[in-house]
Amino acid sequence: MSRIEIIPAIDIIEGRCVRLSQGDYERSRVYDASPVDMAKRYADCGVKRIHVVDLDGAKSSSPKNLKTLERMAVGSGVEIEWGGGIKSEESLRALFDYGATYAIVGSVAAQQPMLFAEWLEQFGGNKMVLGADVRNGKVSVNGWQEDLAVTIEELIDGFLPHGLNQVICTDITKDGMLQGPSDELYVELQERYSGVDFTVSGGIGSMADIERLNEKNLRKVIIGKAIYENRITLKDIERWLLNA
Repeated sequence: MSRIEIIPAIDIIEGRCVRLSQGDYERSRVYDASPVDMAKRYADCGVKRIHVVDLDGAKSSSPKNLKTLERMAVGSGVEIEWGGGIKSEESLRALFDYGATYAIVGSVAAQQPMLFAEWLEQFGGNKMVLGADVRNGKVSVNGWQEDLAVTIEELIDGFLPHGLNQVICTDITKDGMLQGPSDELYVELQERYSGVDFTVSGGIGSMADIERLNEKNLRKVIIGKAIYENRITLKDIERWLLNA
Protein backbone atom coordinates (compact mmCIF):
# COMPACT_ATOMS: atom_id res chain seq x y z
CA MET A 1 0.00 0.00 0.00
CA SER A 2 1.45 3.36 -1.03
CA ARG A 3 1.63 6.17 1.48
CA ILE A 4 -0.68 9.14 1.37
CA GLU A 5 0.47 11.77 -1.12
CA ILE A 6 1.24 15.21 0.31
CA ILE A 7 0.06 18.10 -1.86
CA PRO A 8 1.21 21.50 -0.58
CA ALA A 9 -1.20 24.40 -1.07
CA ILE A 10 -0.57 27.91 -2.31
CA ASP A 11 -3.38 30.47 -2.08
CA ILE A 12 -2.88 33.62 -4.13
CA ILE A 13 -4.22 37.16 -3.82
CA GLU A 14 -2.70 39.78 -6.12
CA GLY A 15 0.23 37.52 -6.94
CA ARG A 16 1.16 36.90 -3.28
CA CYS A 17 0.87 33.87 -0.99
CA VAL A 18 -1.88 34.21 1.61
CA ARG A 19 -3.84 31.94 3.94
CA LEU A 20 -7.43 32.44 5.03
CA SER A 21 -9.10 31.14 8.18
CA GLN A 22 -12.39 29.33 7.47
CA GLY A 23 -12.54 30.92 4.03
CA ASP A 24 -12.90 34.44 5.41
CA TYR A 25 -11.25 37.04 3.18
CA GLU A 26 -11.25 39.44 6.14
CA ARG A 27 -9.10 36.97 8.07
CA SER A 28 -6.27 36.61 5.58
CA ARG A 29 -2.58 36.63 6.31
CA VAL A 30 0.02 37.52 3.69
CA TYR A 31 3.31 35.59 3.64
CA ASP A 32 6.64 36.80 2.31
CA ALA A 33 7.45 34.01 -0.13
CA SER A 34 6.28 34.41 -3.71
CA PRO A 35 4.14 31.63 -5.22
CA VAL A 36 6.86 30.96 -7.79
CA ASP A 37 9.52 30.58 -5.07
CA MET A 38 7.26 28.33 -3.00
CA ALA A 39 6.57 26.08 -6.00
CA LYS A 40 10.33 25.71 -6.53
CA ARG A 41 10.90 24.89 -2.86
CA TYR A 42 8.26 22.19 -2.95
CA ALA A 43 9.71 20.74 -6.14
CA ASP A 44 13.13 20.60 -4.45
CA CYS A 45 11.58 18.54 -1.65
CA GLY A 46 10.38 15.97 -4.15
CA VAL A 47 6.73 17.10 -4.29
CA LYS A 48 5.06 16.04 -7.54
CA ARG A 49 1.84 18.08 -7.32
CA ILE A 50 0.82 21.37 -5.77
CA HIS A 51 -2.61 22.79 -5.08
CA VAL A 52 -3.14 26.42 -6.05
CA VAL A 53 -6.20 28.56 -5.40
CA ASP A 54 -6.64 31.86 -7.20
CA LEU A 55 -8.60 33.69 -4.51
CA ASP A 56 -8.97 36.77 -6.71
CA GLY A 57 -10.48 34.50 -9.33
CA ALA A 58 -12.80 32.80 -6.85
CA LYS A 59 -14.20 36.17 -5.86
CA SER A 60 -14.50 37.64 -9.35
CA SER A 61 -15.63 34.57 -11.34
CA SER A 62 -12.68 34.39 -13.73
CA PRO A 63 -8.99 33.45 -13.24
CA LYS A 64 -6.89 36.50 -12.32
CA ASN A 65 -3.38 35.15 -11.70
CA LEU A 66 -2.62 33.33 -14.94
CA LYS A 67 0.81 34.95 -15.38
CA THR A 68 1.75 33.69 -11.93
CA LEU A 69 0.52 30.23 -12.95
CA GLU A 70 2.71 30.36 -16.04
CA ARG A 71 5.81 31.29 -14.05
CA MET A 72 5.12 28.58 -11.48
CA ALA A 73 4.62 25.90 -14.12
CA VAL A 74 7.74 26.82 -16.06
CA GLY A 75 9.95 27.36 -13.01
CA SER A 76 9.12 24.33 -10.88
CA GLY A 77 8.35 21.39 -13.14
CA VAL A 78 5.67 20.10 -10.75
CA GLU A 79 2.09 19.29 -11.66
CA ILE A 80 -0.28 22.10 -10.71
CA GLU A 81 -3.93 21.68 -9.78
CA TRP A 82 -5.52 25.12 -10.08
CA GLY A 83 -8.87 26.39 -8.87
CA GLY A 84 -10.68 29.68 -8.50
CA GLY A 85 -13.10 31.39 -10.85
CA ILE A 86 -13.40 28.70 -13.52
CA LYS A 87 -16.85 29.52 -14.86
CA SER A 88 -16.42 29.16 -18.62
CA GLU A 89 -14.74 26.91 -21.17
CA GLU A 90 -12.62 29.90 -22.17
CA SER A 91 -11.24 30.14 -18.62
CA LEU A 92 -10.69 26.40 -18.51
CA ARG A 93 -8.71 26.36 -21.75
CA ALA A 94 -6.69 29.37 -20.56
CA LEU A 95 -5.65 27.47 -17.43
CA PHE A 96 -4.32 24.55 -19.44
CA ASP A 97 -2.63 26.92 -21.91
CA TYR A 98 -0.83 28.67 -19.03
CA GLY A 99 0.46 25.42 -17.59
CA ALA A 100 -2.09 23.88 -15.21
CA THR A 101 -2.16 20.07 -15.21
CA TYR A 102 -5.53 19.83 -13.48
CA ALA A 103 -8.48 22.20 -13.20
CA ILE A 104 -10.46 22.29 -9.95
CA VAL A 105 -14.11 23.21 -10.48
CA GLY A 106 -16.43 23.86 -7.56
CA SER A 107 -19.16 26.44 -7.96
CA VAL A 108 -19.98 25.59 -11.57
CA ALA A 109 -20.15 21.88 -10.74
CA ALA A 110 -22.66 22.56 -7.97
CA GLN A 111 -24.72 25.22 -9.74
CA GLN A 112 -24.41 24.17 -13.40
CA PRO A 113 -23.91 20.41 -13.21
CA MET A 114 -24.65 19.81 -16.88
CA LEU A 115 -21.80 22.14 -17.83
CA PHE A 116 -19.30 20.38 -15.56
CA ALA A 117 -20.50 17.02 -16.88
CA GLU A 118 -19.72 18.26 -20.40
CA TRP A 119 -16.25 19.37 -19.32
CA LEU A 120 -15.60 15.99 -17.72
CA GLU A 121 -16.46 14.24 -20.94
CA GLN A 122 -14.57 16.74 -23.10
CA PHE A 123 -11.34 17.08 -21.10
CA GLY A 124 -11.42 13.82 -19.14
CA GLY A 125 -11.45 12.84 -15.50
CA ASN A 126 -7.65 12.78 -15.55
CA LYS A 127 -7.63 16.59 -15.90
CA MET A 128 -10.88 17.71 -14.27
CA VAL A 129 -11.14 17.73 -10.47
CA LEU A 130 -14.36 18.29 -8.54
CA GLY A 131 -13.78 20.80 -5.76
CA ALA A 132 -16.43 20.07 -3.15
CA ASP A 133 -16.33 22.53 -0.28
CA VAL A 134 -18.56 21.39 2.56
CA ARG A 135 -20.00 23.13 5.59
CA ASN A 136 -22.18 21.06 7.94
CA GLY A 137 -22.76 18.45 5.26
CA LYS A 138 -23.87 20.88 2.55
CA VAL A 139 -21.90 22.13 -0.44
CA SER A 140 -20.72 25.75 -0.34
CA VAL A 141 -19.93 27.86 -3.43
CA ASN A 142 -18.63 31.21 -4.64
CA GLY A 143 -15.61 31.48 -2.40
CA TRP A 144 -17.54 29.84 0.48
CA GLN A 145 -19.94 32.76 0.57
CA GLU A 146 -23.09 30.75 -0.23
CA ASP A 147 -24.30 27.36 1.07
CA LEU A 148 -26.50 25.16 -1.13
CA ALA A 149 -29.04 22.47 -0.23
CA VAL A 150 -27.12 19.74 -2.09
CA THR A 151 -24.93 17.23 -0.24
CA ILE A 152 -21.50 16.12 -1.40
CA GLU A 153 -22.81 12.60 -2.05
CA GLU A 154 -25.57 13.92 -4.30
CA LEU A 155 -23.01 16.00 -6.16
CA ILE A 156 -20.62 13.09 -6.71
CA ASP A 157 -23.38 10.67 -7.74
CA GLY A 158 -24.37 12.99 -10.57
CA PHE A 159 -20.87 13.08 -12.08
CA LEU A 160 -19.76 9.45 -11.78
CA PRO A 161 -21.39 8.47 -15.11
CA HIS A 162 -19.41 11.24 -16.83
CA GLY A 163 -15.97 10.02 -15.74
CA LEU A 164 -15.37 11.75 -12.41
CA ASN A 165 -12.42 10.19 -10.59
CA GLN A 166 -10.81 13.05 -8.61
CA VAL A 167 -12.45 14.97 -5.76
CA ILE A 168 -10.96 17.50 -3.38
CA CYS A 169 -13.24 17.83 -0.37
CA THR A 170 -12.66 20.74 2.00
CA ASP A 171 -14.39 20.93 5.36
CA ILE A 172 -14.71 24.71 5.66
CA THR A 173 -15.19 24.61 9.43
CA LYS A 174 -11.73 23.07 9.76
CA ASP A 175 -9.88 25.06 7.11
CA GLY A 176 -7.01 27.17 8.34
CA MET A 177 -7.66 26.24 11.97
CA LEU A 178 -4.77 23.75 12.34
CA GLN A 179 -6.85 21.56 14.66
CA GLY A 180 -6.98 18.40 12.59
CA PRO A 181 -9.17 17.32 9.65
CA SER A 182 -12.58 15.61 9.65
CA ASP A 183 -11.14 12.10 9.38
CA GLU A 184 -14.41 10.20 9.36
CA LEU A 185 -15.89 12.31 6.56
CA TYR A 186 -13.06 11.29 4.25
CA VAL A 187 -12.99 7.65 5.36
CA GLU A 188 -16.73 7.36 4.64
CA LEU A 189 -16.38 9.02 1.24
CA GLN A 190 -13.35 6.95 0.19
CA GLU A 191 -15.03 3.70 1.24
CA ARG A 192 -18.27 4.63 -0.51
CA TYR A 193 -16.57 5.65 -3.77
CA SER A 194 -13.54 3.39 -4.12
CA GLY A 195 -12.98 4.36 -7.77
CA VAL A 196 -12.56 8.04 -6.91
CA ASP A 197 -9.38 9.56 -5.48
CA PHE A 198 -10.36 11.83 -2.59
CA THR A 199 -8.05 14.54 -1.35
CA VAL A 200 -8.32 15.55 2.31
CA SER A 201 -8.36 19.34 2.68
CA GLY A 202 -8.76 21.56 5.72
CA GLY A 203 -7.44 21.41 9.25
CA ILE A 204 -4.05 19.69 8.85
CA GLY A 205 -1.91 20.95 11.71
CA SER A 206 0.90 18.42 12.16
CA MET A 207 2.64 15.38 10.74
CA ALA A 208 0.64 13.36 13.28
CA ASP A 209 -2.47 14.27 11.30
CA ILE A 210 -0.78 12.97 8.14
CA GLU A 211 0.25 9.73 9.86
CA ARG A 212 -3.28 9.16 11.09
CA LEU A 213 -4.83 9.76 7.65
CA ASN A 214 -2.26 7.42 6.12
CA GLU A 215 -3.17 4.69 8.59
CA LYS A 216 -6.79 5.06 7.47
CA ASN A 217 -5.72 4.38 3.87
CA LEU A 218 -6.61 7.80 2.57
CA ARG A 219 -4.85 8.68 -0.66
CA LYS A 220 -4.08 12.39 -0.85
CA VAL A 221 -3.87 15.32 1.53
CA ILE A 222 -3.46 19.06 1.05
CA ILE A 223 -1.31 21.00 3.52
CA GLY A 224 -1.36 24.79 3.58
CA LYS A 225 -1.26 26.93 6.66
CA ALA A 226 0.65 24.34 8.70
CA ILE A 227 3.64 24.85 6.39
CA TYR A 228 3.55 28.64 6.56
CA GLU A 229 3.19 28.51 10.35
CA ASN A 230 6.09 26.03 10.63
CA ARG A 231 3.92 23.30 12.13
CA ILE A 232 5.10 21.13 9.24
CA THR A 233 8.50 21.89 7.74
CA LEU A 234 9.82 21.32 4.26
CA LYS A 235 12.21 18.81 5.84
CA ASP A 236 9.21 16.91 7.24
CA ILE A 237 7.71 16.74 3.77
CA GLU A 238 11.00 15.66 2.23
CA ARG A 239 11.40 12.87 4.79
CA TRP A 240 7.85 11.68 4.17
CA LEU A 241 8.35 11.58 0.41
CA LEU A 242 11.70 9.77 0.70
CA ASN A 243 9.97 7.01 2.65
CA ALA A 244 6.97 6.80 0.33
